[in-house]
Amino acid sequence: MMLETFLHLSPFNPCLISSTNKTTHLFHFLPPLSLPISSLQPKKNKKKPWNIHVSYEVGGGYADNNENTTKTQLNGDEHKWDAQHYEAILKGGEQVTSVLQEMVTLLEDMDMNEASEEVAVEIAAQGVIGKRVDKMESGFMMALDYMIQLAEKDNDDQRKLLLEVIKQTVLSHLTKKCPPHVQVIGLLCRTPEKESRHELLRRVAAGGGEFGSEKGTKVQLPAANLNDIANQADDLLETMESRPVVPDRKLLARLVLIREEARNMMGGGILDERNDRGFSTLPEAEVNFLSKLVALKPGKTVQEMIKNVMLGKDEGADSSTSDEEDAASGQSMSRGIAGRASVTGRKPLPVRPGMFLEAVSKVLGGIYAGNASGITAQHLEWVHQKTLQVLQEIAF
Repeated sequence: MMLETFLHLSPFNPCLISSTNKTTHLFHFLPPLSLPISSLQPKKNKKKPWNIHVSYEVGGGYADNNENTTKTQLNGDEHKWDAQHYEAILKGGEQVTSVLQEMVTLLEDMDMNEASEEVAVEIAAQGVIGKRVDKMESGFMMALDYMIQLAEKDNDDQRKLLLEVIKQTVLSHLTKKCPPHVQVIGLLCRTPEKESRHELLRRVAAGGGEFGSEKGTKVQLPAANLNDIANQADDLLETMESRPVVPDRKLLARLVLIREEARNMMGGGILDERNDRGFSTLPEAEVNFLSKLVALKPGKTVQEMIKNVMLGKDEGADSSTSDEEDAASGQSMSRGIAGRASVTGRKPLPVRPGMFLEAVSKVLGGIYAGNASGITAQHLEWVHQKTLQVLQEIAF
């Protein structure tokens, strides 16, 4: 779970929502507080001050001291938050504010010019976060992401830059505390080129070590087992794909690529028992979609169908309603494979990228095990290859 916190991561009044009418309350972790980072500049070089106004609003609303402040509603999701979510963000936001204040205190004592300002901010972040990372609230990363979104909405590049430096520093510290295979997944998620990912996998499988990067810096790679990497990516995939709504399509696509590339590098092939997720029946939604693809001639039409589903459209569209809500609204119960009644009687989840490739591999494995490979096997291999290409486009 630590990977999910860091991939797609005090005492304030905890009473955030009225239990009777769920009224949203407005909080400012810093009362439009100005953090003058460029009073940090040497006094002989007076430049435009870097004023960072960290006005933090939970749940949106109008600031009491500014009638012209626009109402903050990011992605329209605030009204869905429950009391625990608000409390987590409130406590995390208070810690973010405390980190900012301590960083500014450190920066005020530094003698720096414009060229060294960015490095100074990173050093300050390392110093402040290094001693706090073990005591951070679970909502710290949620609050940090929320504040970054607020900075984007306000077009405040300087505040956004400072918050992103804090986020990257936290992620760096958390990464060092992860097992080696989890650290490798974090590195792979930040490696857009396919060949670079393959090279990284080869090096960690060979024992890791220190290597030079293209930028001339040294990178320390841990030693990790390819099977552990594939299994960890698969566990994360399963967690994300079992939800009614996929929280991060880019991260999901990256994890699918990592799993498939690690498995491919192990050399066991489709019938390798290490790649078995353990389900005995094929998932309905994925099999229905695969049946559609196999019935069509390989080409642009099929590729476009795959792309739409991988992006969460058509058969891959997220479902925001439960079985009970569907029944109450009069919607028909799900159909099973090839139009027959569903085995479980429940509406299956939409087609998910990771599960879809699992289904393709299972079907291919059955074909190869029976020595009956032919045009269908070639078609499925083509579908598998095109799906990976589409996921590469989505992931990076």
